[in-house]
Amino acid sequence: MKKVRIGIVGLGNMGYAHAQSILAGKINRLELGAVADLAPEKLARVPQVKGFKTADEMMASGLIDAILIATPHYDHTTIGIAALKAGLHVMVEKPISVHRADCERLIAAYKGREKKQVFAAMFNQRTDLYYIKIRELIRSGELGEIRRVNWIITNWFRTHAYYASGGWRATWAGEGGGVLLNQCPHNLDLFQWMFGMPVTLSADCAFGKYHDIEVEDDVTATMKFANGASGVFITSTGESPGTNRLEITAERGKLVYENDRITYTRNEQEMGEFSRTTRESFARPATWDITIPAAGHGGQHNEVLQNFTDAILDGAKLVAPAPEGIHSVELANAMLLSAWTAKPVKLPIDGKKYERLLKAKIAESAKKGKKKTVVAAAPVDFSKSFGK
Repeated sequence: MKKVRIGIVGLGNMGYAHAQSILAGKINRLELGAVADLAPEKLARVPQVKGFKTADEMMASGLIDAILIATPHYDHTTIGIAALKAGLHVMVEKPISVHRADCERLIAAYKGREKKQVFAAMFNQRTDLYYIKIRELIRSGELGEIRRVNWIITNWFRTHAYYASGGWRATWAGEGGGVLLNQCPHNLDLFQWMFGMPVTLSADCAFGKYHDIEVEDDVTATMKFANGASGVFITSTGESPGTNRLEITAERGKLVYENDRITYTRNEQEMGEFSRTTRESFARPATWDITIPAAGHGGQHNEVLQNFTDAILDGAKLVAPAPEGIHSVELANAMLLSAWTAKPVKLPIDGKKYERLLKAKIAESAKKGKKKTVVAAAPVDFSKSFGK
């Protein structure tokens, strides 16, 4: 096989953007073989290839070797399982599933197929050279043992028109959550990719605080890690201009990433050792002020698609193996579970318990017949917007 023929199911914001990139030849050795969407008007936007109403029809056509799943979240699991069983290589948009139990079902369908099929997730921010550099500094031991992580990621501002642009948005039945399941899977993935998973977590989630929606649009979570380190994660879709600031406090100093700049205030001596050995009451370790360079944000979505193609044709190591996607889903689930029960949560969570509670939320929503305010949404400029 000299090229990979990929089919895209779901031609919303992300699916259409991916189709345009592939058709423009931006991913070497990857060609668009077919598309699928229930909406005829969306299929009409990609007249260059054969269009199908359903993923099943597209998978049975023989026109594709791989599939990119860019549908509403719950379909990631069912279509993903069907595609794996059909022998296709699979790329799934974030999140890989809505909840831990569905992640486990999807991952189970891949077991035994690892040598024949490539299964990847669209965690494009893993290609960001700033986050790659920070991860390298952590893993190399340069920062020393981490004591505290604070990430404020509130620049996910969304309008009422955004939430009115699709009936599946901002509902328990359609999306399975709000900011944690739609915007923040990238940040939650990066969080665990850099720092690992916490052992306990508590969260305060506000539901419909800034918008006429039933899911969370404002979250503050606190965490504890196995080594005793603390974590704070704050996010919202209701703040503008918002903030994206990652601060890491470690034995050898403090690292801050904000506004495309990594600064590192490095202790000449580890803070714990200095505290134990100095005879002075109010002394602090001497420090160096360092700016750490990074060469930009990387290739993002197209780099992940290129990596997926290279993994299929050349056996390249994946940037984002899909089974790793369970971790970001579990963090989101744990935050919601803590908010629903008003209690701290131990990780790993009970996936079946969470699934039961989520189904209860869906049933309660259906009983109430809650509807979102309809606001006319402006057309999306797909050349600039790659967010769901």
